[in-house]
Amino acid sequence: MDTDSFPGQLARTQRFTLGVPRSFTLSPDGARVLFLRTRGPESRVGCLWLFDGDGERLLADPDALAASAGGDGTVPAAELVRRERARERTTGIVGYAADAAVRTVVVALAGELWVLDLDDAGGSSARRVPTPGSVVDPRPDSGGRRVAYVSGGDLHVVELEDGKDRIVSDLEDSPDEDVTWGLPEHVATESMHRAHGYWWSPDGTRLLAARVDVSRVQRWWISDPSDPARAPRAIPYPAAGTANADVSLHMLALDGSRVEVDWDREAFEYVTAAAWDEHGPLVTVQSRDQRTVRILTVDPDTGATELLHEQRDAAWVELVPGTPARTASGVLVHYEDRGDTRSLTVGGRAVTPEALQLLQIVSVHGESVIFIAGDEPTEEHLWVYEDGEVRRLSDGPGVHSGKRAGGTTLLASLTEAGREVRVMRAGGAKDVVLKDLSAVPTVLPRVTWLRLGELQFRAALLLPSWHRPGERRLPVLLCPYGGPAARLVMRTRISYLSEAQWFAEAGFAVLIADGRGTPGRGPEWDRTIYGDRMSLPLQDQVTALHAAAEQHPDLDLDRVGIRGWSYGGYLAAAAVLRRPDVFHAAIAGAPVIDQTLYDTHWTERFLGHPEQNREGYELSSLLPDAPHLRRPLLLVHGLADDNVVPAHTLRLSAALLAAGRPHRVLPLAATTHMPTDEAGMAGLLRHQLDFLCEALGVEEPED
Repeated sequence: MDTDSFPGQLARTQRFTLGVPRSFTLSPDGARVLFLRTRGPESRVGCLWLFDGDGERLLADPDALAASAGGDGTVPAAELVRRERARERTTGIVGYAADAAVRTVVVALAGELWVLDLDDAGGSSARRVPTPGSVVDPRPDSGGRRVAYVSGGDLHVVELEDGKDRIVSDLEDSPDEDVTWGLPEHVATESMHRAHGYWWSPDGTRLLAARVDVSRVQRWWISDPSDPARAPRAIPYPAAGTANADVSLHMLALDGSRVEVDWDREAFEYVTAAAWDEHGPLVTVQSRDQRTVRILTVDPDTGATELLHEQRDAAWVELVPGTPARTASGVLVHYEDRGDTRSLTVGGRAVTPEALQLLQIVSVHGESVIFIAGDEPTEEHLWVYEDGEVRRLSDGPGVHSGKRAGGTTLLASLTEAGREVRVMRAGGAKDVVLKDLSAVPTVLPRVTWLRLGELQFRAALLLPSWHRPGERRLPVLLCPYGGPAARLVMRTRISYLSEAQWFAEAGFAVLIADGRGTPGRGPEWDRTIYGDRMSLPLQDQVTALHAAAEQHPDLDLDRVGIRGWSYGGYLAAAAVLRRPDVFHAAIAGAPVIDQTLYDTHWTERFLGHPEQNREGYELSSLLPDAPHLRRPLLLVHGLADDNVVPAHTLRLSAALLAAGRPHRVLPLAATTHMPTDEAGMAGLLRHQLDFLCEALGVEEPED
């Protein structure tokens, strides 16, 4: 293992995500596959590729397109915000959209609209479509005749035949920087899985569009202290307990007519999902307390709504990506929580077996449903429901996703052996594996998979490759996330496992454990953290640590560190503040210290409104724990973070100073929620290792 070069490689490859095929679209006949991939393992420039019967070929090179356009390359501010919400690490072509036949493909490049026309012979042509302003989120109608996009807060439609461009959003709205059409609000992208703010009708004559008014949302200011010449930028941030954006929906016809969708917006202020299929518009709304979700059908001519389905829960109603949907016959495809199983439902009937946890609906074709689910928390598999039966399409431990159309199945797999994207076509055609240009880590994980404690916490233990049992006791480093947004213990070769092995090679036993509240183990498991986001997750890390030490006596419980980012950083800070008897040093990156400083939809899902659960917010805040610090603590935060704002770290640091408790703070200049610059990422990793070695008395191992 080449540990010296690993930090730089991790940074240059953006955690080994560059060069990986992603964002797949299959044509209805399954003959063509569109996908994105950067040029190589260390290139951040995304390109659009096409796979067909003749193999792979480059469909759109952003550098060539930009050179022919002659623009200045400036990315619109709204697009930069969209990329930050999506944690997008690449440049160039970072997204695309196609019509129903996958013949017309559109991309936005530096605010300019490009259209690619594909022909039956596999040829293509690219042309720039002039627009009056910068383009964000362009998407064609199903017939490929026109393209909608957002520019300057308005929703436009441009006709591809003659280039006629019109504003279809409400022209009676006076220009107002607080109002935008066709873009999702902050909490929709961060917490609801909703990436869009408009939806085409199947015939391409109307759009269902969101109007977002943020005038009542409080303003926060994000600045870059490393550049005092740059003015701070204002962002509307709906923190827990404060006002949300006012979101309404409207039917916008190309002939200029407009109809507002009518529902009880005061009682159901969140629009969590929307779609428009052959049966009409379908809208999902949620109450502020998130305990009630309603699925509404909409009359596109009058805007009147009818209740199709309602869900209630005493804690919160989960939002499952891809739900709701309808089959070709109009049957509702959704889910229900039955005991501790989240089941796929078709027509109100559960069709998946007990203990198979539905994670996402990928697509619905005719009466068939493609979905992702798992019956083992360390795995995710691609499934299909058709002809009244459920069948798994993927095999072997790992994380599997994919697409299916016209007899072709695309299976994207991440396993312990690495990544593979396999195209399996009907008719006896040979399977084809799309090229994966990503780098192979110079440090490969050596994982011992564990089940710990009475609750069988899934865990991964990584020991130094040079360690021999019984030779020496190893200091322990916990690297959890531990929150409801993600699992880390998955049977894959993912970057954080290589990162954990890098720490292990320096002399640590690295333990990663998923405790209560992490997804994938059922609704009852999810809801254990309702009302108190910290007590049980922290307890579970302690339980996992002690159980691992019982199985592996070389773990030294007198030298235990913990590091994490975002919720993991919050968990790491809580560990040394609340359990210094167990944890002896911590690194907390971008931690959510004060729950009142995080957004409404995410925070109130678990803690409710601050006025109704003050005790829960106090239990979940680490500020009152500052006087208890007696272990080394390193706080790390990006100063340009507009998701978990730097105020979290700064307020904890101030409380620690006021209590006379020494600690360290590492500010990251011009860095958002996830560091992406090469020098900063590599330097941060080495700095963390130095801190842990010093804090825990770890000597560098002999070669």
